[in-house]
Amino acid sequence: MHYPPELKYTTEHEWARVQGNRVTVGITDYAQDALGDVVYVELPQPGARVIQGQPFGVVESVKSVSDLFAPVSGTVTEVNTPLPNNPDLINREPYGQGWMIVVEMEDPSQLGHLFTAQQYERHVQEFQG
Repeated sequence: MHYPPELKYTTEHEWARVQGNRVTVGITDYAQDALGDVVYVELPQPGARVIQGQPFGVVESVKSVSDLFAPVSGTVTEVNTPLPNNPDLINREPYGQGWMIVVEMEDPSQLGHLFTAQQYERHVQEFQG
């Protein structure tokens, strides 16, 4: 599994790429692998408000349906519009073209609640038992 060191991670397996007050969000390599082939994704519209730790969308695979959780609170400024028609991008490029939303972050201190890549890797190892 690959966990880019420049990203932050949630306990629910989302990643966050921070660029100023803008946070790009997707699911981790571990999450897409555990889900299997992604066949459907439901994302919020631009302008929607998301709350840290609360669901903002849904991803469905051949194995299961899972909520997507916001790593930070804020307003959705961009949505990866090709994703609903090409959900396999999540499996092929979870940290690239498989991104989901961009959030204008309200409170940068919330980043302190997220894992570093090293912490997330340990979390995954514990999660797997």
